[in-house]
Amino acid sequence: MGAIFDAIQSKLTSAFAPTRLEIHDDSDRHAGHAGAHPDGESHFNVLIESAAFEGAAKVARQRMVYHALADELAGRLHALSVKALAPGEG
Repeated sequence: MGAIFDAIQSKLTSAFAPTRLEIHDDSDRHAGHAGAHPDGESHFNVLIESAAFEGAAKVARQRMVYHALADELAGRLHALSVKALAPGEG
């Protein structure tokens, strides 16, 4: 995996202690599109499950994740699709 993938994994693990974390680099599907980086690691899909999201609305959960990854989003990470769940949610 690359540096962006590793940063996403490390920061989300540190911030949310997830019980489930799936990170998929989807950059190859966006080659030639706006924001695509020639070396990849510009578009990711994340599924994260954590007790930190209990009681929070969907938008609030996404904002929490974006906040944790603010440095990456200000740089090479162009697009991030987030599915944030509390334990037991499907």
